[in-house]
Amino acid sequence: MVRAGLTRERVTSAAAELADEIGFDKVTMAQVARRLGVKDASLYSHVRGLEELRGRIALLAADEKTIRIAEATAGLSGKDALVAFAGAWREYAHRHPGRYAATQAPVPIAPELAADAPGPRRAVELTYGMLRGYGLGEPDLTDAVRLLRSTFHGFVALEAAGGFAHARSSQDSWVRALDALHTLLTNWPPLSEGDFS
Repeated sequence: MVRAGLTRERVTSAAAELADEIGFDKVTMAQVARRLGVKDASLYSHVRGLEELRGRIALLAADEKTIRIAEATAGLSGKDALVAFAGAWREYAHRHPGRYAATQAPVPIAPELAADAPGPRRAVELTYGMLRGYGLGEPDLTDAVRLLRSTFHGFVALEAAGGFAHARSSQDSWVRALDALHTLLTNWPPLSEGDFS
């Protein structure tokens, strides 16, 4: 019997909250059931198992992060868009560490779930759109997307792990990193003939 008020969305939300508290990789079906005050078996009326639940957390987080980035960058371009984009990314990672981890992990997601989830597609559109403001085209766009993701994720992951123990504040370093990224994007090096593949 399905518990009244228990829905797939409620199960996913509870799991996402738990991920923020204990870590995405530590979430289990049993813990989610305890949080919701139900037996483990009740969850299987809403999700097929832990793999699907992890995929749903990842999609929920991708939607949330993308909405925040879209709101932060609306109407902006160039360095202003870059700073707003990066700031929304970092703030989401700080506020929702477990959900953020779900957006960075290689989580298997069923095609039917992915097809109905606008977050990942919208994230790509926002990122490419912001970078087109720097006049980049392919293959430079893809390279720049990878550079930004590596920089943002590397910074917030090291920050969360206490990896910046130097006296200089991590915020000051963040600002300078964005200055450097803006300078690089504005002066993106042209491809040499040997770089094409």
